[in-house]
Amino acid sequence: MRLTLIKPDLEHLPSFVRALRRGWSPDNVRGDAAMSEALEAIEHDAAAFVEANDDRDARAGPVTLPDGTTAPRLPGFHRWLWDGRFCGVIGFRWQPGTPALPPHVLGHIGYAVVPWKRGRGYATRALALLLPEARLQNLPYVELTTDPENLPSQKVILANGGRLVARFRKPAAYGGAESLRFRIDL
Repeated sequence: MRLTLIKPDLEHLPSFVRALRRGWSPDNVRGDAAMSEALEAIEHDAAAFVEANDDRDARAGPVTLPDGTTAPRLPGFHRWLWDGRFCGVIGFRWQPGTPALPPHVLGHIGYAVVPWKRGRGYATRALALLLPEARLQNLPYVELTTDPENLPSQKVILANGGRLVARFRKPAAYGGAESLRFRIDL
C-alpha cells in the first residue's frame, strides 16, 4: 500500500497507540514526555485527543516546551502517515496573516516517522503531501528546522524544494544548540 496522510480519527487510533507503546514519540524534541502525555490523554478521553489534532483555532491552550515552560499555541493540525498501519505524524502550524513565527515555534512543519518505517521515503512523501494544505493558508513560504547532524531530515526538506536560509541557536527552552533553518516557497 502506498503512503497517504489521514486526519487522526478513532478508527486508526489503536495503530497510533501501538506505536507509542513500542517507544515511539510524536515529538522529536520532547521524546518520552510527549509519548507519556499522549498515552495519558488517550486513556482519559480518546475522542478529545483525536479532536485536538486538528486545532485550527488554537483552542487547546498553551503548549509545553522542552524545558517545561509553556507558551501560546498557534493554529495548526496533524496528519498521520498511513500505509495500512500508522507510520508517523506530520504537523503544520502558522500565525494567521504572517509567515513569521514566534521564537518558541522553531518551524511551520514538523514530522516524526516511527523507527521501523524509516529509510523508505515516508517523510519526504508526507512533506510533499502536506505542502498543498499549507498553501491554503496563503503563506509565501514555510520554514522547517533541523539539527546540523540530522542529514536524513535535511534530505527530506531539500527533496521538497527547501533551501537553507540560516544557521541559528535554538532558544534556551530548546537547549540553545545550533540548528539549521530551511525555507520552502509556496
